[in-house]
Amino acid sequence: MKSIKSSDRITIASLLVALGIIYGDIGTSPLYVLKAIVGDKPIDVMLIYGGVSCIFWTLILQTTVKYIIITLMADNQGEGGVFSLYALVKRYGKGLVIPTILGATTLLADGIITPPISVASAVEGLELVVPHLPTVPIVIVILSLLFFFQRFGTQRVGFVFGPMMLIWFTMLFTLGIIQVIHYPEILKSLNPRYAYELLVKYPQGFWLLGAVFLATTGAEALYSDLGHCGRKNIRITWGLVKVCLVINYLGQAAWIMTEGGNELNGRNPFYEIMPEWFLIAGVIIATAAAIIASQALISGSYTLISEAISLNFWPRVAVRQPTELKGQIYIPSVNTILWIGCVMMILYFQNSTHMEAAYGFSITVAMLMTTVLLCYFMLFIKKWHWGWVVLFVIVFGSIEMSFFITNVAKIKERWMFLFFELLIFMVMYVWYYARKINNQFVKFVELGKYTSLIKELSEDDEIPKFATHLIYMTKANSRQQIEEKIIKSIFSKKPKRADVYWFLHINYTEEPYTLTYDVTELLDDKVIKVNIHMGFRVQPRTELFFKKIVQELVAQKELNLHIRPDGSTKYNPEPDFKFIIIEKFLSVENEFALREGILLNGYFFLKRLGQNDEQAFGLEKSDVIVEQVPLVYNPAHSVELTKTSHEVL
Repeated sequence: MKSIKSSDRITIASLLVALGIIYGDIGTSPLYVLKAIVGDKPIDVMLIYGGVSCIFWTLILQTTVKYIIITLMADNQGEGGVFSLYALVKRYGKGLVIPTILGATTLLADGIITPPISVASAVEGLELVVPHLPTVPIVIVILSLLFFFQRFGTQRVGFVFGPMMLIWFTMLFTLGIIQVIHYPEILKSLNPRYAYELLVKYPQGFWLLGAVFLATTGAEALYSDLGHCGRKNIRITWGLVKVCLVINYLGQAAWIMTEGGNELNGRNPFYEIMPEWFLIAGVIIATAAAIIASQALISGSYTLISEAISLNFWPRVAVRQPTELKGQIYIPSVNTILWIGCVMMILYFQNSTHMEAAYGFSITVAMLMTTVLLCYFMLFIKKWHWGWVVLFVIVFGSIEMSFFITNVAKIKERWMFLFFELLIFMVMYVWYYARKINNQFVKFVELGKYTSLIKELSEDDEIPKFATHLIYMTKANSRQQIEEKIIKSIFSKKPKRADVYWFLHINYTEEPYTLTYDVTELLDDKVIKVNIHMGFRVQPRTELFFKKIVQELVAQKELNLHIRPDGSTKYNPEPDFKFIIIEKFLSVENEFALREGILLNGYFFLKRLGQNDEQAFGLEKSDVIVEQVPLVYNPAHSVELTKTSHEVL
């Protein structure tokens, strides 16, 4: 099990890791936030001072108070993220499934929008060096290379992420402080009065919140990466990161006030505050920071889907571990989806400015869903007084709803990306609820009623031996129960005779890294139930785990397995194990209502696209037999057949 204390240990190295992993998204926001706020509007004090004030207080309230102080308390054995939070609170409300699916959907969408908007914003700085440079092909090449190298893992280059981001934040601070020194008056913009005046008095001021929100978009990803760095490391490094971000925003605003003229005319103040001699180096550093930000979101998407699979929100797909580094995974199908999504995003939106509303929309929804789940966490786990919870909802619900409304208003012209989010939502919705319907038709029986018959079959020499060790994968949580279909599999048609009958159950726990087991002997050395308790972040290698359990039982001389033959011979030293998986298929006898038809047909379609059961459980094909049984959910009504008369010739 993963040590919580180790991730919360504070060292120079751990602080650098935190900088490299969790701040890429929010750390690259200065590339586009102030430019998005100003746009093509006339420059005046109310706009610039108000914009910076809104950014500053958004970072204070939304990022620091909600996420750094409150949300980071909601850790599940040291892990964060929407699924970890859901695992903590799901027992307190049946309606929490939809907020969880929405939150996960929009976070996955963030993994599709962050790479193109970050890389495009960085690469667009080259237009200052080479005017009219076509940046879209460059962005596509960088993104394609980034996704191509995912299969090899980031262990070899990951050690440079922290130092690179330290250089990035140092550059942000240095460029910003130089401009602030030239125009110290800009410090007045930190007064919340300017934010109030912008939102209330400036024409269409409220609708600028959609652009302001981009300053805090990485806060949700920050919570998702809690397990990689630990709460203390995140809170300490955030102090440094926040100062660098605010100083850079102040520096950009100072340049606009002194040299911006009447309008920006498409100029990006982030690059304008760079000395001309430093511009190429600045673009390279910005591009490196954008790639690191993209890498963090891509890795986070793999983790998100891995958790979704374990919690039954996503079809089972191949999960690989490209390096020896614990927790680093690679999911080929998700990598392909993200790559296609990123390329389509940059082709559809063409530049970073057009992506801003889609970016803000996705993260706002994710934050709103986290707020919903946090309310249950504070009420039922932290036992906060309901008054404090109501205050939390009023304050942050109002802020996030304001951001949501302004972002929705901006996506009206470029709403096609919503189809992608709808597709992700439907996959999670169909898979979760269809599995619930499917599980309703799982009938359990008392295993004890059949032990004597199983013993008789095992000792019946007239029946050919099927296997020495016969292992059935079962969903039964109870030690005394088993699925009815397993009993039918043992005795129906050609009975399966074996020396030892094992019933193996995988219990996914609410903790991330649990890996324990227990053994129950229902009939001496003949019928044995094994429960493997597996955390939702543990990769299933069921056959490996099972054989390890048997080795331990033999070594410890338990269950008398050490004196029994295991099926090995002088010709084949391997023990004779045979795993049985029973799969359902949708019977042609069914008649469906609309919802059930969509759910179940969609479920079995997704099941065919995903991993098969032997791969999902981590079983060798040579040791597995898959049996098919029909699922009859709603049998067709009685059919009337009329016999026609015929003549006998």
